[in-house]
Amino acid sequence: MLKNVRRVDQQEEADLFYIPFFTTISFFLLEKQQCKALYREALKWVTDQPAWKRSEGRDHILPVHHPWSFKSVRRFMKKAIWLLPDMDSTGNWYKPGEVWLEKDLILPYVANVEVCDAICLSTTESKRDTLLFFRGRLKRNAGGKIRSKLVAELNGAKGVVIEEGTSGEGGKEAAQKGMRRSIFCLNPAGDTPSSARLFDAIVSGCIPVIVSDGLELPFEGILDYPKIALFVSSSDAIQPGWLLTCLKSVSRGNIKKMRANLAKYSRHFLYSSPAQPLGPEDLAWRMDMEMLDKRKFSTSLTTRSLWDSTCRSSFYNRKEIMTYAPFYWSCKRYGIRCFIPAVLSLTLSLHMVHESKGIECRYVKYSCHVG
Repeated sequence: MLKNVRRVDQQEEADLFYIPFFTTISFFLLEKQQCKALYREALKWVTDQPAWKRSEGRDHILPVHHPWSFKSVRRFMKKAIWLLPDMDSTGNWYKPGEVWLEKDLILPYVANVEVCDAICLSTTESKRDTLLFFRGRLKRNAGGKIRSKLVAELNGAKGVVIEEGTSGEGGKEAAQKGMRRSIFCLNPAGDTPSSARLFDAIVSGCIPVIVSDGLELPFEGILDYPKIALFVSSSDAIQPGWLLTCLKSVSRGNIKKMRANLAKYSRHFLYSSPAQPLGPEDLAWRMDMEMLDKRKFSTSLTTRSLWDSTCRSSFYNRKEIMTYAPFYWSCKRYGIRCFIPAVLSLTLSLHMVHESKGIECRYVKYSCHVG
């Protein structure tokens, strides 16, 4: 895809318009009123352009990679394609109608630690004597309240290391060392569902254990995350002894496979200059072009293999899913909903089984045919 992306000088020749205005940097570096003035200036310049007026911004790409950035004016640019860290399903950061999966694109955070390459993975394999590692803020707001509950459940347990995070080079070095000595890395929700810690774990060869019920991930629908991460519901994770029992039940063979997959998948999360094939820049352009053609990727949260109370995958017979139409499927925990626009014929059959807490799931079949 990178070879097919070409910069042009005339608006009339462009299919997509990237707005190189880094909304997050200005938010952190400027005083509040200075930042708002800069946002208004940028907004006026962009919305005065003929290309914006022609499409109302639907073919424009805007980086909004922090929930606070561009907040004062983003309602005027909500039709553009936003580059986001997550969709924030908690509703704390974005107003209704501002972000949604069929319009916007989730990008990975830049990893804060150095990549553990093939040689590093080989040398650290025998040194991974920690079962579960977490280093970060132990208390957060909103959905991040799960952290304090997990700390109460896991702190002091054998094979578990939980540390309060610190900033600076010292904090970075401690996080890198801890992840490279661990088999699993805990990734709970913070103030938002996502955090850079997930991508630090991936490039460190530490299998992520994701406890963030509302998390949407970068390039989901292209990448098969259950090959590299474990997804655990918040309600199960805080049950006494449940999480550690399940982690200990993962066989050495499966751990080895997942770690090998982490080594393969790391390239998808590593930004570089020049950009590399199948790197995050390449995958972002692929998805941007699909959005432009209105053949949008969408994958529901529940296509993941969520462990149930028996420490088994909750959804059996899970098929590989890649679609060019928005669709959602889930059991009663999330509420079943299906939306398929009349752009193609699609028959989708899913077999869903969930054994914990008496949640009812059933065989569901949606068929849409365009005449």
